[in-house]
Amino acid sequence: MSDTVASLRSALTAPGHGSSDFDLNPETALPKGRKLRPAGVLITVDLTLGEPQVFLTKRSSALKHHPGQIAFPGGKQEDTDADVTAAALREAQEEIGLPTDLPKVLGALPIHETVTGFLVTPVVAVLTDSFDIKPDAGEVEEVFRVPLSHLSDPSNYIIQSRRWSGTRRYFFTVPYGPYYIWGATARMLRGLAARMEA
Repeated sequence: MSDTVASLRSALTAPGHGSSDFDLNPETALPKGRKLRPAGVLITVDLTLGEPQVFLTKRSSALKHHPGQIAFPGGKQEDTDADVTAAALREAQEEIGLPTDLPKVLGALPIHETVTGFLVTPVVAVLTDSFDIKPDAGEVEEVFRVPLSHLSDPSNYIIQSRRWSGTRRYFFTVPYGPYYIWGATARMLRGLAARMEA
């Protein structure tokens, strides 16, 4: 457990810059004057099961935005949130039932900019006590875990592409079993993997 925490702390203090949805698509034309909104996601490393595992969710297929996609618990910062860390913790409680005082926050990765106009701060925390997972039925179809060893291995990441709005877009994926982890979630995890490898 102490080795995992030390590795994560080292990764969080490693030099480097942020990421974006268009890292692999430098020709992306973004709307002029667009406003970027702060958001936070929680990368929770569960240390209660022996092998460190990372919590992820499968979003409800009924949602208007990103239905059925794999994501971290999290969302936009509200006026009532002290900061993006508070937003990430609040959203994790709302989405999967994780008590806000249970995760031990270690720090944050550099900001990730999404094509949808969010500046996302990936907050990294560890969990040393278990809790009753309670997915929000309106937002979360499933809560699952992926071994940190899988997500921290850069060789598990694949660059794929698809056509979107008439243009071919490239993105990272890090498949795990039946789960297709891609897009912003995979890009943020790829950034963590690079830092843990350094």
